[in-house]
Amino acid sequence: MKKGEFLRVKIEEQRYPNEGIAHFDGRRIKVDGAFEGQTVDVKVLKSGEKRMKVKNMGIVERAPYETAPACSFSDVCGGCTFPTLPYETQVGMKRQEVLDQLAKNNVQAGEFRGIEACPRITEYRNKMEFTFGDYEIGGKPQLGMHKKGRFMDVITVSDCVIADRDFQTIVQATLEFFDEAGLPHYHKKDHSGFQRNLIIRKSEKHRQLLVNLVTATGYEMDEAEFAKKLLELPLQNEIIGITHTFNDRVADSVYCDSIQTIWGQDYYYEEILGLRFKVTPFSFFQTNTEAAERLYSYAVGLIPELEGKTVFDLYSGTGTISQIMALRAKKVVGIELVEEAVEAARVNAELNGLVNCEFIAGDVFKALDRMEEKPDIIVVDPPRAGILPKALRKILDYKVDTIVYVSCNPLTLAQNLAVMQEEGYRVESVKAFDNFPYTKHVETVALLRGEKMDD
Repeated sequence: MKKGEFLRVKIEEQRYPNEGIAHFDGRRIKVDGAFEGQTVDVKVLKSGEKRMKVKNMGIVERAPYETAPACSFSDVCGGCTFPTLPYETQVGMKRQEVLDQLAKNNVQAGEFRGIEACPRITEYRNKMEFTFGDYEIGGKPQLGMHKKGRFMDVITVSDCVIADRDFQTIVQATLEFFDEAGLPHYHKKDHSGFQRNLIIRKSEKHRQLLVNLVTATGYEMDEAEFAKKLLELPLQNEIIGITHTFNDRVADSVYCDSIQTIWGQDYYYEEILGLRFKVTPFSFFQTNTEAAERLYSYAVGLIPELEGKTVFDLYSGTGTISQIMALRAKKVVGIELVEEAVEAARVNAELNGLVNCEFIAGDVFKALDRMEEKPDIIVVDPPRAGILPKALRKILDYKVDTIVYVSCNPLTLAQNLAVMQEEGYRVESVKAFDNFPYTKHVETVALLRGEKMDD
């Protein structure tokens, strides 16, 4: 086989989440975006003696266990990983991924408590970030998700399964407004044009919406007419605020050079486990409120002895777990790198009347190095990269009896747990949570005990 030629192959096995393995003429082929049992067409990019590098050109025949796609754009939209898998299959794959990573790293979990399915598998996201663009050069303007495998291309998804239906109504109205206004969308290659992103957030408890339009500068738009068009839409939720963010940076990411309120207010309140949280256009907040509530309740429930204790909540984000623990603990110290998240945590703690929370902005390792106070309990909720070695060493040096590890990446969780296990901690229990159906993401909570650790 030569570069540029096409093959039709049957996927024989699968690596999580969707890397298919096939063979041809004694050579191993890895196919991204393929599931075991599928027949797919591939294009040869490089051919060696034992392996071939290929590009997935499309599904010819689905696997017998696959169902009808969750939405009509599943073959082109890059938003979901498992649009054709039965939900039970998705959950089972995520459960197995956690177990596989623990086994690969020789983590001896005392009790694996399985995986808890999501309370709601459709329309669960409380935030969506849509991009202006086009599906093909010179084609009709789009506002939606990036095309699968093509970051430059955008597709408008009219029946997204994970977003609230109101979000899609607002997207369509926004597209119509800018089409009528004749304003050009922003082009990533030459950095010209106006409209860049549309971000919609929702308060689940109060059924309120925040709409944030992100554009470049240099063009004029009728903001009042835009607000009027959105406010006249027949929605199930109430729009509580419309904002306009200006972003002139070259990078294809959402930045806020400045922001102004077009209509209403620039925040709403959300509630988790009886606490109130102020959510603004750029607040970090869990994107599945109901599932986050369940996850946090379980994590904090693993620590029955909070009363009278000092807790360090590391990688604390906007302090949600910190404040839940502060209802019972003597004191909670949250440490988080992102300064905006720390400021939000302080605002929310004041909102909830909690005076026993302290939030520190900074790198966890450096912040711990300056701490004179010692914790009785440590909770960690790091980013996907996990806890870096220097910070992990500092955490282990405290030799606390109880550590609760909340993870969004089974790979780095298992790697960190292996080190903690070598240092004398016992992994008492591990439990997984599926908070994001149709995607590859899985949350995991591990309880570690280090009773009678040497001082």
